[in-house]
Amino acid sequence: MRHLLYIATLLFLAGCASQSQIIDPHGYSREGVASYYGARHHGLRTASGERFDQHELTAAHRQLPFGTRVLVTNLANDRDVVLRINDRGPHSRGRLIDVSHEAAEQLGMLRSGTAKVRVQALTD
Repeated sequence: MRHLLYIATLLFLAGCASQSQIIDPHGYSREGVASYYGARHHGLRTASGERFDQHELTAAHRQLPFGTRVLVTNLANDRDVVLRINDRGPHSRGRLIDVSHEAAEQLGMLRSGTAKVRVQALTD
């Protein structure tokens, strides 16, 4: 019984450690790797509660608040797109943002699956 309590405590703490803190989007600008998600997730609920639509211009970010609009620029080809954060992720290490299939198409990263990008929060 004692071992079960110990394991349960460790699992709880690991879950808490993986929860990122929401950050203030003002002035946010980072470079990193973007990936995309599409058909496999289409129609499923996002972390914000809305349904994921691979044809919308949305993205998943670990720390930016839901509803934040970001300008994502593909650093290899200078193509950019404005996206709305509506999900949490990416869940792969070393990735900065997951974008919808439509966004990946506009950024010119469908073939490669990933791209080095700059993500800048926009203010209204």
